[in-house]
Amino acid sequence: MKSMSFVDPNQFVITRRRKKYKFALFNNSPLCFECDEWRPRPIDVLEVGAGTGLFSVELAARHPEQRFLAVDVKADRLQKGAREAERRGLTNIWFVRARADQLGELCEAGSLSPLWITFPDPFPRRRSSGRRLTHPHFLTQYAKLLNEGGELLLKHDDHDFFCWSLEQLVMAGWQLRELTFDLHESERLDEESDARIMTTYEQRWVGEGKVIGFVRAVDHRINESQSEPSSPQALVGCC
Repeated sequence: MKSMSFVDPNQFVITRRRKKYKFALFNNSPLCFECDEWRPRPIDVLEVGAGTGLFSVELAARHPEQRFLAVDVKADRLQKGAREAERRGLTNIWFVRARADQLGELCEAGSLSPLWITFPDPFPRRRSSGRRLTHPHFLTQYAKLLNEGGELLLKHDDHDFFCWSLEQLVMAGWQLRELTFDLHESERLDEESDARIMTTYEQRWVGEGKVIGFVRAVDHRINESQSEPSSPQALVGCC
């Protein structure tokens, strides 16, 4: 359990009063941790780039038998999800402020399924491609964290980023098990699918008429006899 040491918002050297308040809320929540405070524990589902974490809160409420971890670099965002989880009395979800390259310090190798990536920063400039959460070096890290046959699930509104991500997955040998370029109009996905739960940003984008891409990919280590792997040629003309 997290040792509680309540923090006065005025102790933070942040000029914006509202941010002081949010950082204090994060620190004071028993569900929130800095990366170096976190003590590894069994986790079933991880959301990286979780933003407010409200998407993971909905998942945790829907699946009380599973344990969830929402990770983002901004504590002032995560505190919103933590407050909602506390309000609902959820005990199967935690929130950690950490970078994507620190995930190996948070979860045991081979323990996760699935791993969600929801609307990460697309970093549109080519020179910043290494910071995209679907860059090959992150995909390698995710593969280590997922159990055999573990799923990576990605949602995004930026078509160029989504297509680039599909290319990275295929080139890295991941198998695309489910793919749609318009998630909320797709007839292939069950109406009760977890993918249809909207994040905070997703509600905004859909309200503005944007379409949401969704892909469910399986780690290439899965028994190849179960499915033919995707090929780069299979995506030609899709994007």
